[in-house]
Parts: sequence; structure tokens; C-alpha cells
Amino acid sequence: MLNSRLDIRQLLDERPVSGLQLRVFFLCFLVALLDGFDTQAIAYTGPAIAKAFGMSPGDMTYIFISGTLGMALGAMGLGMIGDRIGRRVAILGSIVLFGVFSLAIAFAQSPTQIVALRFLTGLGMGGATPVLLAMAAEYSPSRLRGAVLTGVLLGLPAGAMVGGVLAAGWMPVIGWQGIYIVGGAIPLVVLLICLAFLPESAQFLASRGRPEDISRARSLVARIAGKPIADDTTFVVPPAAGKGSVSALFTPEYRTSTIAIWAIYLFNWIAWFMFLLWLPTVLTGMGLDQPTAALGTVIVNAAFIVFAIPLSIFLPRIDIRRTLTAMFMIGIAVCAGLALVNTNWTLVFALVAAAGFGIGGQQIALNYLISSTYPTELRATGTGWAIGIGRTGAIVGSAAGGWLLQVGGTSGYFAGLAVPLILAAVAVVLVRTRRQAPVEAFAGGH
Repeated sequence: MLNSRLDIRQLLDERPVSGLQLRVFFLCFLVALLDGFDTQAIAYTGPAIAKAFGMSPGDMTYIFISGTLGMALGAMGLGMIGDRIGRRVAILGSIVLFGVFSLAIAFAQSPTQIVALRFLTGLGMGGATPVLLAMAAEYSPSRLRGAVLTGVLLGLPAGAMVGGVLAAGWMPVIGWQGIYIVGGAIPLVVLLICLAFLPESAQFLASRGRPEDISRARSLVARIAGKPIADDTTFVVPPAAGKGSVSALFTPEYRTSTIAIWAIYLFNWIAWFMFLLWLPTVLTGMGLDQPTAALGTVIVNAAFIVFAIPLSIFLPRIDIRRTLTAMFMIGIAVCAGLALVNTNWTLVFALVAAAGFGIGGQQIALNYLISSTYPTELRATGTGWAIGIGRTGAIVGSAAGGWLLQVGGTSGYFAGLAVPLILAAVAVVLVRTRRQAPVEAFAGGH
């Protein structure tokens, strides 16, 4: 029997991974998978929605922006709920939001209704990721935490792939509405599974200190340890991590690097969201039928996953600035190629796959840039503000894609897509890095 004072983090590090932990990891991945499905649903149904309601690319922009804005607000709101009320409550709330309102989109009667419903769906989609990561991290031993968090995050592109395959094979049969019925109904089934089988974070319960929470924490820890926990056991609660101030990011040592990092996040997220959300619409405009155009989403997300795994292994060991510069150069070349290849579809899809590295791969690499630029006490603040700037870029990218298609056609779109990549590559040169320090996982904006 375990008694006296108990450090849950130390216990996790000393014990083999339990069935309870594996269940938490699987459920977090499953929710991320569904989140990725619903996040990208608007991309592969966009051409069909535009046709159904007679909408131009400019009109579709409002639908794309509303979802992205909802995701930004959801990440902040549900993240705070997760810290104050509990990880489990926030995860369940996010599933309700993106499940119920995705289902409602299937029955929308006007573009205005879709805009409103997509915003509400976005609250759940954006809010899920930070809380899923917190839950998974608090059940992970330190030796596996990076792999676990990366695995959970890869649920997002995996879900987008599943949606693209479904759209390519079944949208001609079930219509665009059927995609949202699937994207809403399955999360609600998973909600019931999570209600029954997803526990609260034991570390969160221990940190609250209330008798009923301590009792629940003891029960969970006993299941992890495989032995009873004495009733008089108290938990070691680590002190709250010190928070670096925003002003510290702008001291003379870090000012130039901070501005450059914010610029990189801003421009990369502009490009990535412009590409992800508008890709099926662009491919349809180039002459592909809607189901085949949806495969573009499958390919770029599959490539993202394929590149993510080796990148997460090798990035701590290689020069991050040179790597990012090379990635942006590849992204620029992809844009130039897509603007010129016309209907050579084999080459088009090869370039789309390369975009998973040259436009999307930076989502993995940027967290390593922060870890190699700031000291430990500033990394959380630096990451949080950089991601906040990136979310602004996601909103801009959602709007810019439609505007560029409207005024410049396909060639104008790809030329415009190259601009933020060029600006981001320039900004990389201005970052002054310290010696690389390992990080646990990437904070993606997929």
C-alpha cells in the first residue's frame, strides 16, 4: 500500500504505463481525430456548398473566417475552463459544441446560417486541442510525453484525411450535408463513450485540494499504481510555474527575435490556412470534379503526417534556422509549380504532397525555434503569444484565399500564397538562437 506523501509525476515516471493511461491516450487521440475531421470538413465541402447556394469565392470567405475565428476564441475560452473547472469537463464541452453544431450545418437553409453555425462549431474545434494536450501530458511519464503529445496532435491531420476520403468516395451519394451528419453524429457517440470512460486528470484533482477531489485522485492513482492508496496519503503538488512577462520578450536581448518569430508565425499561418481551407476549391477551379478535388486534402494531410514523424525526431539535432529556411524555399517552389502546371494532375498532386512539408511542416518546426531562442522561464509566454499572433494569421489566410481567387484566379492565388512564405523566410534570418534545448512536442495550428 502506498502512503505518506506521493508525487504523481514521480509515480508515472517509475511505473509501467497502465491500462488507464492507455485509455486516456486513445480517447484523446480519438477526439483529436474527430476534431480534425470537422475542422477540414468545410474545405472539402466548400465547392459543393458554393454551388448549392450560388456563392462566389468571396462569399465563401465569410464561412471560412467564421470557423477560424471561433477556433481562436474557443482555444482561449475552453482552455481557461480546463484550468479552472477540469480537463474532462472542457473536453466534453468541446465535443458537444463541434458535434451538435456540425450536425446542425447539415440542415442549414442559407449561407448566413452556415456562417453562424460554423462559428459555434469552431468554438469546440479550437477549444479541444489545448485541453486534450493538457490531459494527455498529465497522464504521461516524462520519457514518453513527447511521443504521446505528438501522437495526439497527429489525430488532427489524420481526421482531415478520413474526411477527405469520405468526401471523395461518398459525397456524390450522400451530398455535402451527409459529411456534416457524419461529422456531428459520430462525435456525439464518442461523447457518450467519454462520459463513461474518460477520467479527470489525477494531477488536476490533486492540485485542487478539496477532500472529494483528493479522494477521486487517490482512486485514479491506485489504478495506475496497481495497488491501494492509504486514506491518509497526501499529494505533492508542484509549485505553479513562473510566468515570464511579455515585456521580457522585448528586452534588448530578445526584441529582434521576438518580432521576427511573431512575423514567422503570422505569415506561416496565413499561408497554411489559405492553402488548407481553399485547396479543394482551387483544384475544382482548375478542372477537377469535386470528389477528386477532395483528395487534395487527403494527400496534403498524409504528407504532413509522414514528414511530422521524422521531423519531430531530428529537429532537436539540426540547425533550426537553416531547416526553416529550406522549408519555406520548398513552399515557394511549390507555389510557383502549382501556378504553372495547369492540368498535369500527377504533378499537381505531387506538389500538393510537397506542400505538406514546405507550407505545413513549419507547424512542427516553429516550436523548436522558440525553444532554441528563449530561456526556460520565457518559453511558455513566448509560445503563447506567438500562437496568438499565428491565429490572427489563420483568420487573414482564410479571407485572403477567397479574395485572391476572386481577383486573380488560380495563378493569382498561388502567386499570393508565395508572398507570406517569402516574408516568413526573410524573418527567419533575423532570429538569434541560443543552443538548442529539447522540447516535448509541437504546438501545431493544424
